[in-house]
Amino acid sequence: MIITRSPLRITLGGGGTDLPSYYRRRGGFLIAAAIDRYVYITLHQTFVDDLIVKYSKLERVRHARDLQHPIVREAFALLDMDGSHLEIASMADIPAGTGLGSSGSFTTALLRTLHAHRRDTISPGDLAEQACTVEIDRVGEPIGKQDQYIAAFGGVTCFHFNEDDTVDREPLPVSLEVLHNLEDNLLIFFTGYSRSAGTILQDQKDRTLRDDTAILRNLDEVKEIGKESHAALKTGDLRGFAQLMHEHWERKRRRSNGMSSAEIDAWYNLAMDNGALGGKLIGAGGGGFLMFYTEDRTRLRHAMRGAGLEEVRFRFDFEGTKVIVQ
Repeated sequence: MIITRSPLRITLGGGGTDLPSYYRRRGGFLIAAAIDRYVYITLHQTFVDDLIVKYSKLERVRHARDLQHPIVREAFALLDMDGSHLEIASMADIPAGTGLGSSGSFTTALLRTLHAHRRDTISPGDLAEQACTVEIDRVGEPIGKQDQYIAAFGGVTCFHFNEDDTVDREPLPVSLEVLHNLEDNLLIFFTGYSRSAGTILQDQKDRTLRDDTAILRNLDEVKEIGKESHAALKTGDLRGFAQLMHEHWERKRRRSNGMSSAEIDAWYNLAMDNGALGGKLIGAGGGGFLMFYTEDRTRLRHAMRGAGLEEVRFRFDFEGTKVIVQ
């Protein structure tokens, strides 16, 4: 039996600049943090020839190429495995489609599991690149690279997405005191809405590839806010970071009509009236989790709970994708 876990993530600045359609033109930068909510993959060998895959559905096939699940199918194809005599199952702490990068976490966990089964060693960088190859190149999802990279490496990490497709990374350079205060004062609340990011991200990709001036200017501004967030966090200016989160959200809302909704805007305004110093919707938009920075956690929690939103408490994860049972 092999069990692998891969962390979910929150984005602290620069989100959206990790899409190839943008960074291949202008370079991308963002800050992401892995959190202690996970996607799990289990694998064990069976006495039957078939490959059995359990997720929200159950598939039983003779060869991995016959799978309907595109990520699982392409992961096996990338590693040139047929999947015979294997049973694979997935579980997650948070539902998919909620903006916490679950697809990238699923893919890194799956690939790490398959490498463990083959007794292969693989570095976090190579694991992240393989996951990007599966999701972006082979499956054709209109997504970026941050989810795969932060899942593979963990931590609170800055990523530079270069025009030549290389990725540079560095831990966020902050003191332990600042890191702990950031962790304590960031709160996330589930809106109750799950959504597919594909439509919003495909629109962003298409407009970027057409050199749409508005979307390129928007992403340029978001990238600059990401760099300003890096500077604020580095100096321990958490209130300044919170204000930059708010500015990021204002620009993010303008990127697509589907980014927010009247209800999400009302919840955001409620939070800002009850102790939040800044916030944003995590992920591509349209639903998922609202994240806020506050120095009055009790007041904010009471207000959001009264509005019917459930908080998910978390700590940062510094281990990344790892095999926990083998």
